[in-house]
Amino acid sequence: MAMEAAVAMQTRAVGVVGGGSRSGALGVGGDRRPRAGSLRIGGSAGGAALRARGAKPVAPLCCVKTSRGQQSLHNSVDEALLLKRKAEQVLFELNGRCIYLVGMMGSGKSTVGKILAEVLGYSYFDSDSLVEQAVGMPSVAQIFKVHSEAFFRDNESSVLRDLSSMQRLVVATGGGAVIRPVNWSYMKKGMSIMLDVPLDALAKRIAQVGTASRPLLDQPSADPYTAAFAKLSLLAEQRGDAYANADVRVSLEEIAAKQGHGDVSQLTPTDIAIEALQKIQNFVNEHSMASGPFEDL
Repeated sequence: MAMEAAVAMQTRAVGVVGGGSRSGALGVGGDRRPRAGSLRIGGSAGGAALRARGAKPVAPLCCVKTSRGQQSLHNSVDEALLLKRKAEQVLFELNGRCIYLVGMMGSGKSTVGKILAEVLGYSYFDSDSLVEQAVGMPSVAQIFKVHSEAFFRDNESSVLRDLSSMQRLVVATGGGAVIRPVNWSYMKKGMSIMLDVPLDALAKRIAQVGTASRPLLDQPSADPYTAAFAKLSLLAEQRGDAYANADVRVSLEEIAAKQGHGDVSQLTPTDIAIEALQKIQNFVNEHSMASGPFEDL
């Protein structure tokens, strides 16, 4: 089904200009109402590198700050080398298959996704941003307000359907993308990774940055943390079974325990990306991914 307001991503010599930015809206003129449909995404043979339009460049891995209040160049270089080695170990087995990051809002899908894309030589896309561009509105919150959650979900499914026909992508999905079974049929064409973050840590993150961009949490409250924790707990209960469909689960509590941290906030995004690559490698080894079509596993 065609979408008149869809974003056309043009194939270029260096790859495809896509949509991974939350900045800039495409206006919808007159009384025309955008309809759910197909997001036209150009592709290039052989999995050429893709660049998301407006996406901010990923910071050099050697310059990632530690969560201990100082920047340790030595530790960051060690992390970068380990990350590179892990990526080299899984790149062949992935064979160009896309990676889909799922998890609760605020779980770090975008941050970790950009790191994974950088080290794997993949392109990064944010499904929420692609929906915003296709619909011609600046934010998910506005789409919910002007249209409805169902309207957003229809467009989200269209975006995931189109992305699933491509290769060599890391896609950060919206927190609720898991609730529609059809979306799993698209994501299962690649590798899905669930980022499991304690609800307490999620609520603290969201309370600090605000909820204006998160329509399911944006409610007046004298205590943002308490309100966020209550809503996140409800969403986690509703979506728990759906998140369990992910091929691998990356638990921040487990990573923190292995590193001797008492709090997941002490982990760096690179720590999480390294664990994600390790989980991918374990999955590959267990399921012999390279031996046949992914759908047959």
